[in-house]
Amino acid sequence: MSLGLYIHVPFCTKRCHYCSFNTAPLEGAAEMRRYVEAARREVALLAGSAWAPDIALETATLGLFILVFALVIAVLRSLPGPVFFPLRAFAIVYADLARGVPTILVIALLGFGAPALQLTGVPTSRVFWAGVGLILIYSGYVAEVYRAGIESVHPSQEAAARSLGLSRFQALRRVILPQAIRRVIPPLLNDFIGLQKDTALVAFLGVIDAFNQAQIDSAATFTYGAYLAAAALFVAITIPLARFTDWLIARDRRRRQAAGGFA
Repeated sequence: MSLGLYIHVPFCTKRCHYCSFNTAPLEGAAEMRRYVEAARREVALLAGSAWAPDIALETATLGLFILVFALVIAVLRSLPGPVFFPLRAFAIVYADLARGVPTILVIALLGFGAPALQLTGVPTSRVFWAGVGLILIYSGYVAEVYRAGIESVHPSQEAAARSLGLSRFQALRRVILPQAIRRVIPPLLNDFIGLQKDTALVAFLGVIDAFNQAQIDSAATFTYGAYLAAAALFVAITIPLARFTDWLIARDRRRRQAAGGFA
């Protein structure tokens, strides 16, 4: 008796253990058992693969760009005086748009639209444009976190720095920003946890990432163990990041207490 079972694996560009079965019917129970065993090995391979380092590296690279770009936006918005009004207006409009437009729409617009233009010198990699979209969106959120930290520093701090002969830029760099950044470490953690999870949105562009690979294995095995393995990878990255942030906060508190500050 022929089972006549056809399997379609979307977006798959590699030849796995079971790819030879994707183009022909599965004949009999023996063939079905061979297929299931091969697919189970794929799930085990996903659970022990190098997806976790890839996710961590992507998040760290994106986070570096976001930290720098968001800090520039926050500084522009905090500049006083009417001469800097155009820069403040730009920063305000950018933050509003970045927080108002859904992330998946920006990723789709850049991931599908930019390569379709076929402009000379413009990258066509969908992974690249997905990263650009995440940077643009999360920079708006992180800029607001930075701005809250900057505004939490008492104006007397800047006045004291200026009275010592520091310029406005020197006071900002040496007095205000160090205090502001130290105060906003916990809320920055929440944003980067969200960034780490939103890297799964690149699967919307057809890129093979941990989530899309889990979809492929789930479609091949008719089980959801691959989704659990992918979720475990994200959690395995998130928990150490949270504990590292707690350690940074505790170390800063001990230093301030040793210097005679308040906890």
